[in-house]
Amino acid sequence: MELKDYVRIVLAHWLGVLLLAVAGVAGAVAYNVTQPKVYEATATGYVTAGASNNTSEATLADSLAKAKVTSYVAVATSTKVADRVISTLGLQTSPAVLIGDIKVGQPTGTVLLNISARDGDPAQAQRLADAWVTALAAEIKTLDTGGQSTTSSGSAGTDGLHIETLSQASPGSLVLPRTKLNLLAGLVLGLLLGLAYALVRHQFDRRLRSTEEVQKRFGIPVIGTIPTSSQMRHQVGGALALAVTGTAESSSASTAEGFRKLRTNLAYMDVDQPPRVIVVTSPKQSDGKSTVAANLAAAIAIGGQPVTLIDGDLRRPTVAGSLSLVDGAGLTDVLVGRVKPAEVMQDHPDVPGLQVLASGAIPPNPSELLGSNAMRTLIGELAQDAMVIIDAPPLLPVTDAAVLTRSADGAIVVVSHRATLDSELAASLAHITAVHGRTLGIVFNRMRRTAASGFYGGDYYRYEYKPETNRRRIIPRRQKEKTGSTA
Repeated sequence: MELKDYVRIVLAHWLGVLLLAVAGVAGAVAYNVTQPKVYEATATGYVTAGASNNTSEATLADSLAKAKVTSYVAVATSTKVADRVISTLGLQTSPAVLIGDIKVGQPTGTVLLNISARDGDPAQAQRLADAWVTALAAEIKTLDTGGQSTTSSGSAGTDGLHIETLSQASPGSLVLPRTKLNLLAGLVLGLLLGLAYALVRHQFDRRLRSTEEVQKRFGIPVIGTIPTSSQMRHQVGGALALAVTGTAESSSASTAEGFRKLRTNLAYMDVDQPPRVIVVTSPKQSDGKSTVAANLAAAIAIGGQPVTLIDGDLRRPTVAGSLSLVDGAGLTDVLVGRVKPAEVMQDHPDVPGLQVLASGAIPPNPSELLGSNAMRTLIGELAQDAMVIIDAPPLLPVTDAAVLTRSADGAIVVVSHRATLDSELAASLAHITAVHGRTLGIVFNRMRRTAASGFYGGDYYRYEYKPETNRRRIIPRRQKEKTGSTA
């Protein structure tokens, strides 16, 4: 995957990534609060053989001090020195435990000894470092002079070396916990866990999220993206307000524009032989295929082309009821020869050029009726005078929609953004292919506005549909505010 793919995955699961990053920082804060504070103070000792007026003796003493200072590091961490410090400070601890709080450093090429002491009290750390230098000096003096006599000439020998305090310790500074480092580590760990979470979610989350993903995986073009809108939420038994009529507020302007783009894409899909009979279906019942079919038919009719909308869902018909039309005789009555199509065809009251053929009575054998010669003949006759849009049942539960595609120029499959699974879409397309049908394209319904670009929000223009003129009128916002017009 490329970097942009990782960015897209992280943005798709940004909430989880953010929560894990915050959790990492919170964990670091909790760790800093619960850990005991440790302060460190450092005192410096200087190994010397004393002052000398003789240059050669001073040089010899300096060389001797540099040779011996490395061995003094081991002496500094001995139990004898620790015993002296315990006795001096009156501590209630063991030498081994006390030595664990001491760190001795000897800069290379120098005669310096840096004694660092750690304690939970900064003042105590200071006293411990100073006392350690003093105790070390006393122990070195004892070791170097024990059982030996000083030379009569007074030249600098091993018994002449001693340690002087070069600098006393200042009150200890906080060294543990490393607050800033721990916070940074917690943030980095949280972000890494967030990235891992996003990748795992992406791997196991089979919901369709982007048009690029669908086109790349299935090889089917996404010919429409319909943003989520309150008008697209059709309540069972309630009337559907068409988004494309332009009487809606600016909140549905992007939805109407989505259907206009879908209409345009269909018109330019095959310039020489554009599709005239289109089946609108979906993998599942709740994907909004009936709402998409009704709005698409209205958008085409508003564009000036006659349209016939057929309710081909003979199991759960909704078209007539949602458009406030009579749900009596309809398609089933025409197919059995009881009535002629013109006798049961209904004109939409608000969209000239849009005729609706309701489903009629629910038959016991919907698949057989929809795949009959009578259905193919009816579709052929209606397609001579108008474009035919068929609202078909979903593909996964029943075979009705797949059967209808054999009599149509192709099918539009409506999927729900971040709700339809890739396996569901794959199975739906396979049903169409199995009957040698054609999939014209996929429509992403209920697309989140942050997930798609190109939607018009009505900030500069609002579309108003005038049924009497069958045209759209563009009203500039400034003129609208000035005149008080309602679009």
